[in-house]
Amino acid sequence: MERSDGSKDSDRFVARGVAHVDLQRVSDPIQVTFVLLPKFTLLAFSSAIEPLRIANQLTGQMLFRWQTLSLDGKPVACSNGVPITPDGAITGQKPNDYVLVCSGVEPDTIDDGPLGAWLRDLWRRGRTVGGLCTGAYSLARAGILKDRRFTLHWENVTTFAENYPELNPARQVFCIDDRIVTCAGGVAAADLMLEIIHEKFGVALSQEVMNMCLLTQRRGEADQQTTSMAARLGTRHEKLIEAVAFLEARIEEPFDLDACAEQLKLSRRQIERLFNRYLGITPVRFMNDLRLQRGRALLAETDMSVTEVAIACGYASASHFSKSFRMKYGVSPYRFSHFEK
Repeated sequence: MERSDGSKDSDRFVARGVAHVDLQRVSDPIQVTFVLLPKFTLLAFSSAIEPLRIANQLTGQMLFRWQTLSLDGKPVACSNGVPITPDGAITGQKPNDYVLVCSGVEPDTIDDGPLGAWLRDLWRRGRTVGGLCTGAYSLARAGILKDRRFTLHWENVTTFAENYPELNPARQVFCIDDRIVTCAGGVAAADLMLEIIHEKFGVALSQEVMNMCLLTQRRGEADQQTTSMAARLGTRHEKLIEAVAFLEARIEEPFDLDACAEQLKLSRRQIERLFNRYLGITPVRFMNDLRLQRGRALLAETDMSVTEVAIACGYASASHFSKSFRMKYGVSPYRFSHFEK
């Protein structure tokens, strides 16, 4: 097909390369539409689109074709400030196959206007819709995530849960639930696309695309986004890992080391020694750091007041939270919240 500028679609979508994979001729390419939201993550976008380009290059044919859209058709600055010029606006567009929302930092502050209704209409028409990085926010606003498996970047899970308590994101690399696909962003977008390539065109092509991307290991849907707790803590001590998991699951509740000790069948002193030996801090300090990290995330990405954040992080008062926050981050939560927004 010839384009308005005189070039052919093959010139845009099929690059030349040395490596080759034999594949039966495909008559109808799969269309992938990327909706770019302000401050979207460039790494996630490029990690998603490059495997498609490489699949076309390896086979010498147009397996995939893609387009980029924005809310108004104007250039969109990604999270690092680089502007990307889209092919058009979402208005009036009825794309086929896959429609993926590319989002990034501060997803709760983005006014995506008619995007939710547009996505919901496409999904009801049988399209596959999805989100990269924090694109799940747009899917949630569209009202299509209820009773679905989905994911988003681990850094945003806490604030997402505050905004949508009825939804439960998985901490997986990516999720495919019928016609809803999501990934955690970053290079997880490549894992998602490799899975789609595998499903549509077989293991040989997906493996060679992985090789071309210089990826040495292909992660599956069930793989976790972050390293294991043992790796994060730097120890495999079973009881310490259990203690940390117990505390992390009760971040909103009053600190109760006795309950933790009872659960682990240890004494308070034994738990305190474990924290001191392997982490160099007390359990109280560990829990306080957890709460402050959560508070910082909520202040940065939601419109919650300092008092509301303090309660959500398990503090008895806003003043106690504010004092602890200032000691750790060198700025009051009030000033931090204003600065971030």
